[in-house]
Amino acid sequence: MSHGELVEGLDLGPEVLDDPRGEVEARTELAVIERLVARLGHVQGLGLIAGSRYHLTTYGIWGYALISSPTLRSAAHMALRYLNLTFAFTDITLEEADGVATFTLGDDDVPSHLRRFVVERDAAGIQQITNDLFHRPVHALQSLSFRWPEPADVTAYESVFGIRPRFGQPVNRSRLPSAMLDLPLPQAHPATAALCEQLCRQLLDERQDSSGVSARVRARLMQTPGRLPSMEHIAAEWGMTSRTLRRHLVQEGVTFRELLDEVRVALACEMIGRANMGHREVADRLGFNDSSAFIQAFRRWKGVTPSEFRRAMGLPARGGRIIRKRD
Repeated sequence: MSHGELVEGLDLGPEVLDDPRGEVEARTELAVIERLVARLGHVQGLGLIAGSRYHLTTYGIWGYALISSPTLRSAAHMALRYLNLTFAFTDITLEEADGVATFTLGDDDVPSHLRRFVVERDAAGIQQITNDLFHRPVHALQSLSFRWPEPADVTAYESVFGIRPRFGQPVNRSRLPSAMLDLPLPQAHPATAALCEQLCRQLLDERQDSSGVSARVRARLMQTPGRLPSMEHIAAEWGMTSRTLRRHLVQEGVTFRELLDEVRVALACEMIGRANMGHREVADRLGFNDSSAFIQAFRRWKGVTPSEFRRAMGLPARGGRIIRKRD
């Protein structure tokens, strides 16, 4: 297809496409995808072809945040926290149980006639990102399933994913050993990762409508950093049920837990980096029961412990407090 056929009537001229800060609305991109599918839908694995072209550098600062993450797990959590900065249309989630990590690509919000292309593209994009992170093809999937019927030729799928998928399944899902997520990344640099995440957060804030519910929740959480309110508490303050608040957040593509983690990790980095607080102090301020729970959460967020993060930032180690007993 020619460029003109793809963008005719869609306000996607060079002034938009050549601008590094240019933004394209989701509905406009879906219109382009619809034209691709209508014209080239007979091409097997069309979405795989597109998704395999999405390298880490395609995603800007989000991609560099992943590159500098300490482990694949920290990169995955970072990626999902700021998924709205990417081109993904599927609702991507990660769950771990019994030594297995499961990625699910929900496509209920994608028009039915475009789902196959979109899921193929997002799945191939994830695979390409993983390859780029390790500088080599990574074929570690234990299983892979898609919702649409099995095509006549699955060679393209096997080439991209290194495994034969199962088709006609209830969900789009991939599974791999959880241990894979603990592999260190070759270009890990915690300080750079922290800086990139800060920039991602700023970008997300810029793109988020200031009147949006998620922006209001984020601002409310930041108001009382020493006493972070629950979703039920915020909902009651605003005269709505927690179920209604949850629904509004889902419509904006985010959960309360994600916002809470986002605020907690930002405050934690601020307290460690600028205020030079100890682990116990930070844990108390962020509402953790004890410092060990905070350290575990920080490792989940950043892929390193608070002490490792402190060293990477060039900060002096904090000595433990001495508790003197009374005679």
